Amino acid sequence: MLKYFAIAAIAAAALLPAAPSLAQSLEIGPGGVRLVEPRVERPMRRGMDISEREAVRIARAEGLRNVDNIDRTRSRFIVEGTDRRGNDIRVSVDRRTGEVISVD
Repeated sequence: MLKYFAIAAIAAAALLPAAPSLAQSLEIGPGGVRLVEPRVERPMRRGMDISEREAVRIARAEGLRNVDNIDRTRSRFIVEGTDRRGNDIRVSVDRRTGEVISVD
């Protein structure tokens, strides 16, 4: 009886899903090769917008290095600057959710 219990316990332990890993990944794009941190889902906030500082942080995660200008529209922040190669880059970030709308 103990033998069957031990086999069942080992089988159950082997079938349990492993914890998800939060490893970095590589991204190859126009800005070159870079490490990408795993994205953490931000909770939805009602009636609250993200700050300009948060918009800049999100834009930097998209490859922006130097910030030249931040424009605020009704629904988004437009963060303009340059990437690591000196090319102009423009990142649009949704003011409510913090999601990246576009990268130009």
